[in-house]
This record gives sequence, structure tokens and C-alpha cells, in this order.
Amino acid sequence: MSDFPWIIGLMSGTSMDGIDAALLRTDGRAVAAFGLARTQAYTPELRARIRASLNPVAHGGGDHGLGRALAEAHAQAVAELLDAAGLKPGDIRLLGFHGHTLLHRPHRGRTWQTGDAGLLAKLTGIATVSDFRSQDVAVGGQGAPLVPLYHRALAEKAGLNLPLLVLNIGGVANVTYIGGPEDADLLAFDTGPGNALLDDWLHRHTGEAMDAGGRLSAQGSVDEDVLAAMLAHPYFSRPAPKSLDRDDFTLDPLAELWPASGAATLAAFTAAAVARGVELLPKPPLRCLVCGGGRHNPSIMRELALRLEMPVQPVEAVGWRGDALEAEAFAYLAARAVAGLPLSLPGTTGAAYPVSGGRLWQPLTAGPLTAGPLANGPLANGP
Repeated sequence: MSDFPWIIGLMSGTSMDGIDAALLRTDGRAVAAFGLARTQAYTPELRARIRASLNPVAHGGGDHGLGRALAEAHAQAVAELLDAAGLKPGDIRLLGFHGHTLLHRPHRGRTWQTGDAGLLAKLTGIATVSDFRSQDVAVGGQGAPLVPLYHRALAEKAGLNLPLLVLNIGGVANVTYIGGPEDADLLAFDTGPGNALLDDWLHRHTGEAMDAGGRLSAQGSVDEDVLAAMLAHPYFSRPAPKSLDRDDFTLDPLAELWPASGAATLAAFTAAAVARGVELLPKPPLRCLVCGGGRHNPSIMRELALRLEMPVQPVEAVGWRGDALEAEAFAYLAARAVAGLPLSLPGTTGAAYPVSGGRLWQPLTAGPLTAGPLANGPLANGP
């Protein structure tokens, strides 16, 4: 499989910490090889611009220069990755560019990712696939999560025993349940907040971006009454598939807590929400593999071990790269998009049928490419 092309996947997650960039050899079906992966932290100024632009409908349309700024930052991340890997733009088939989600309201037919993909293609000289979610939302899907098909490809490559649960704890937490090899065996949904509420709590009370090393949460105790009130949110009684916006939950229930106890309660909330999600699965998983930034927080991992009736391990236990996995996934999805393969399934997003999608931007024209399955921009879909 050495003839599989190199693709770069790019991810700016809801935690707003920076850009993950990863090289992957894939045809969108199998994963042939993993290349270098890096994270480029956002400057404080750009992070503040992103934070101020969240939920742009409620804030007058947001920062109209943010899409360009994000494209420029992603182009720099690509350049640095290529330099570190000893590769040139001509060695790369595609970029998979997710952009940054400012608003996700699939029940209203809205999902908004910002980032100028055409400019990114121009700046890097590499054809760029963007807009992975819109087609799914257009046919009734949640538009998220999109990583499950990549989780399954990784599980197949590693020969892991099933059923398996893969938990991603980014700003929002989501699970992939892999019950078997068929599309009907794949189920995915957002379980609840991941790091976003905890990050916001730290930002409010300490000015820090995150609960690094679980230091603050380790000093507090869980307020079970507040936790129970947060778990009473109607989201948890909804059937899967389902998805969340970063701001669907608030910090209001924790208003009377000290900073450390609020952090401890939020760590427990992330884990308890996952446990509630496990109740929706067809069969108990054999184990839970955890990826995303939340696996670095000992308080969250300890709470998961307490609340899930299965072994809980970081994905590194099976040789996966937890910090690069979402970026790898968008490389994989970019390859699937140009091949006309589904990016989502009824069991992963609730779409009416398997849905492809994406827009392909050429570096010379910086417009949607009329080539192959992505003719006329977005891929046509049908049952």
C-alpha cells in the first residue's frame, strides 16, 4: 500500500487550543501508513477572536476576518509539518480542512464552520477538501460526529476485538460503538460536554485555558446535587444518534461552588454523561479506548474508571495517536469525499441514508473543482 497518497488532515477543535495537523497514507478505505503529526498552538489573540465569534448568530455575525486568519494559521501549520517531514507540497494529494465550528444547530438545519478553504489551497498549493458536515445536515443528519468511520478503519487495521467503544473527549465528548464489521454495526453520538465547560470554568476563575494535569479538579470534591441537576438536562433522555453544540450546556448550576469543587464536578459530569450514553448501546463494549485532550486529565480518567463497567485505557494502549487522531480522520474523510464514499451513516449521524459531501478547492482557481465525484462543488447524494 505504499502507492497510497499522502494526505494531510487538519483539525481545529472546540477546545480552541490550536491546530492539529497529521500526515496519513490512505485511499479512504484502508489506512496504509501514519506520517508525522504536529500541533500548532493558537496565539492568545487568535484564540480570543475565535472565542468571541462563537454562536455568531447571537453576536451580530461574528468576526468577518476570522476565516482568512484561520486559513493563514492553517497554511503555516501545513508548511511547518511539511518542513519537519522533509516533504514538499507536490508530495501531498489533498488537505482535509475542517475549519473551526462557530455554531452547530442541526435541529434547525444549521452548522457553521469558518475558514477560507480557497485561500488555504492558494497559500499551500495543495487541493483542499472542506465543508464535511453540510450535506449530512441537509438530509436530516446531525452533521456529527464524523470520525466513526475512521475509528472503524483503525480498529480493523489493529485487529481489535469487538464490540469496542471509542471515546473522544474534545470540547464536546462523543463515542463510537463498533459492534461488528458492517455499517449497521456502527453507532455514534455526542455524550455531553468534554473539556469545553471545564475550560470555560478555568478561564473564568483562574484565567488559564484548561485544567492542565487535572490540578484544580484534583483539589476539589464532586457536588453530587449539582451533578444530578446537570444530568437532568433533557439531552440525556434523547435517543441516539444525537449531537451537541459547544454552548448547549452552561456553568449556571455551578455558580455557588468554589473553583476546585466546580472543576471536580465538571470532570465528573463529563464521565457521568458518558456512562449515561453507554446505556443506549446495543451490547456492553469489551473496553473503552479514550482519545482527545480529555484523556490527559487524570480527574476525568479517574471518573471514567469509576463510572464505566469496563476497562478504560488511552488509545495509545493499542498504538493509536490520541492527539493526532481527529486530524488523521479528516485526512481519511478527504480521501473518501473525492472517492464519492460516505462520510456518515444513519447510525452515526441519523442521516436518512449514507451521505458523502465536501467541497474541493484547487490551488490555482480557489473555487470548487468540477472533477470526478465532487463535480459542481458539493457531492451529489442519494439513497
